[in-house]
Amino acid sequence: MFVKVCGLSTPESVRAVVDAGAHAVGFVLTPSPRQVTPEQVRELLAEVPSEVAAVGVFRHEEAYEAASLASEAGLSWIQLHGERTPQEVDALQERGFSVIRAVRMDDPERMFADWGEELLLVDASVPGSGESWDYASVRERGLDGRRWLLAGGLDAGNVAEAAEAALAWGVDVSSGVESSRGVKDLEKIRAFVAAALAE
Repeated sequence: MFVKVCGLSTPESVRAVVDAGAHAVGFVLTPSPRQVTPEQVRELLAEVPSEVAAVGVFRHEEAYEAASLASEAGLSWIQLHGERTPQEVDALQERGFSVIRAVRMDDPERMFADWGEELLLVDASVPGSGESWDYASVRERGLDGRRWLLAGGLDAGNVAEAAEAALAWGVDVSSGVESSRGVKDLEKIRAFVAAALAE
C-alpha cells in the first residue's frame, strides 16, 4: 500500500511521516490553511530522503505557474486539483515533473480516463471536508490495474477498511491526521501510516 501524507508544514511532522514509513509527503503551495511557501518547502526537504516522493499541491494555478513554484521549492512531483486537461499533464511531464492528478468522485467519466499521469487521486465530492464517503463506489470507475490513491475522510480507524472496499492502490490523508485544521498530530500520523501499511 502506497501511503502519502499531505499538508505538512513543520520539520517534526515531516520527520514523523518519513520515520513511520510513508512513501510520499505533500506540501500545499496554493491558498489553504495548510499553505507553505517555496522557501519553507526547501527547508522542510532537508527531512525528506531521496526515496520519498515530495509533492507540491496546487488547485487553481495554471500548469506553468505550478511548475514555476514547484521548481522554486525544489520539488519534482506536482499534484493538480481543479479543472485540468491532458495537455497540462503532458506539459508538466515534458518539464521533468511527475504528476498526480486529482479528481472528485462525482466528476464526469471522462475525467477518470488515463491521461498518462504517474498517479490518479480520487477524492470525495467535497475535497478537504474530512468526511468519509462510499469508498466501494470507486470500483465502478474502472481503475483496475492503474496506480491511484484514495482520499477523503480517511483516518487511522477507517483507512484499512476503506482501502479494501475501494481496491485502492494507495491512500492519501491530510485532515485525518490533524488535531485542528492545518495542525498535524504526530501520534495520528504514526497511527495512520501503520494502519495503512498493515493493509
